[in-house]
Amino acid sequence: MLPILNFSHFLSDPFNGEGREFCNNLVDTSLNSGFFYLTGHGIAEQQNEELLIVAREFFHLPEEERRAIAIANSPHFRGYTILGDERTNGKSDWRDQIDIGPEQPALTMGPDDPIWMRLKGPNQWPTSMPEMPVTVNSWINKMETVAMELFRALAMGLGHDYHFFDDTMKPDPYSRMKISRYPGQAAGPDPSQGLGLHRDSGLFTFILQNEVVGLQVEHDGALVDVSPIPGAFIVNLGEMFQAATNGFLKATKHQVKSPPQGEERISIAYFMNPRLDAVFNPIPLPEKFAAIATGGENTDPENPIYSIYGENILKIRMRSHPDVVAAHYNEP
Repeated sequence: MLPILNFSHFLSDPFNGEGREFCNNLVDTSLNSGFFYLTGHGIAEQQNEELLIVAREFFHLPEEERRAIAIANSPHFRGYTILGDERTNGKSDWRDQIDIGPEQPALTMGPDDPIWMRLKGPNQWPTSMPEMPVTVNSWINKMETVAMELFRALAMGLGHDYHFFDDTMKPDPYSRMKISRYPGQAAGPDPSQGLGLHRDSGLFTFILQNEVVGLQVEHDGALVDVSPIPGAFIVNLGEMFQAATNGFLKATKHQVKSPPQGEERISIAYFMNPRLDAVFNPIPLPEKFAAIATGGENTDPENPIYSIYGENILKIRMRSHPDVVAAHYNEP
């Protein structure tokens, strides 16, 4: 069982005893596990359920309608990915999904602009579901507030001011969400890959899911099933925290195992990320924390962690979606 952290104490008063205790517990959990359940976040269960309903309706649209908003249409990596078209560790993931980001006009790129600025742009929505962007964006707006407060709680837990990290987010954070469906697969000798083993690339990831189990988290060298708790988000830290704290905070590896045939896991992941141009320099740590930091780089030389967030996330997106790269990033 993952640790359970009740956010309501911090949200009601970040500076009283219980609020500060939450900050300390958040740091301890982020150091030892990297994954936890977050309760008391203030988002109504009804709003979460409305989002899950919209997600299920989207995946039950005719395939032709979903394919009409294929992610390959978008240089911004927004839109629908069919089953098996996304890859982790070079192997196809058995899920389909829609990727959604901040709703912005596409930029006119200059010759000296970094390529990751192309990530800014509009979303793609199914024409037969006009309620979908309304429901999704309302939920995203609430999540942005929750995520920012959790960021501030971590700042305080690391011995800094409440607003220490604000400049990395404002005025234009690149937070995004992914709505995924994991259909059941036939049982075999090895667990079927719904989503391959990986670390997240940004800051915090918040996961809302239905009742079907599938998420597995690495703990002491083994993969442990993570069951959903009604009303709770599953939260984990990304690689940028790991790099910026010299490995004091952990970006924990995790994967999704396909459910049995006849079942379907719905997962909604909200990725709290900084501005694309944000540079995550080393975060000053209290001496007691710095003494146990073990180094922030991944050991895989093919997967470096870049300090500029836009460079880091574009690396991940291009590796996962070669169809988008082929359509939009292979210009001579």
